[in-house]
Amino acid sequence: MTANRLIIHAVVLVLVALVLAPFLWLLRMSFETNADIFAFPPKLWFTPTLANYAALWQGSFPHSFANSAVVSIVSTVVSMLVGVPAAYALARMHTRSDMLSLWVIASRLAPPTAFAIPYFLAYRDLHLLDTRLGLIVIYLTFNLSLVIWLMRSFFENTPRALEEAAWIDGASYYQAMLRVVLPTAVPGLAATAILCFVFSWNDFFFALILTRSNAMTAPVAVVNFMNYVGWEWGRIAAGGTLVMLPVLVFSLAVRRFLVSGLTAGAVKG
Repeated sequence: MTANRLIIHAVVLVLVALVLAPFLWLLRMSFETNADIFAFPPKLWFTPTLANYAALWQGSFPHSFANSAVVSIVSTVVSMLVGVPAAYALARMHTRSDMLSLWVIASRLAPPTAFAIPYFLAYRDLHLLDTRLGLIVIYLTFNLSLVIWLMRSFFENTPRALEEAAWIDGASYYQAMLRVVLPTAVPGLAATAILCFVFSWNDFFFALILTRSNAMTAPVAVVNFMNYVGWEWGRIAAGGTLVMLPVLVFSLAVRRFLVSGLTAGAVKG
């Protein structure tokens, strides 16, 4: 191994260590007692405990975790079901598709705080505050634009000749889309679905503004461990670890599609 490769490997290892350090420290804290967490200097060796996780699941956190799972999964599925056909239609349009795509992405041009008051007032009148349906609708609003924008690029990169060959063989317009175009866009579908799920799962702002207790999500529940009595660092660490776990497992399970999808033409130059 040459000196240059050794330097490159060393730099990569340092960067990986810097990136993983906060997550590993959080994981370590989740297995420590309060005495170990506040020990100074920090203890290198300690006796692991599951007390933080046990205390976490004895409260309202399981309900909040379930809310996050339901809201994220449903909003992702509905976004894909509605957004993929829309993206395909825009990719095959010959006129004004760029203008329509710009209007679609407009929902992401403004910061979330710009929509907070209008959504809150509308949800109050529609009795959608502190409901799972309310969160699903708002996540669908933002995820739908992401699905259309990303999948349109994938469909534009799919050769039109494949569909024409299917039509010649007797396939209908919808059969060509389902049996020819979609299988070639599987990496894009996987990458887009992961991004929608992650954005929904990690959302804190809208979940904080539009929920109270019934529809509270896991990220908001973790913050509730910071109260006037004190910050419960053990539960915060355990809750943060559990919040990261589904995204990590989901991403690792489809990492092959994620990498190929994000590099296969999501941005067309």
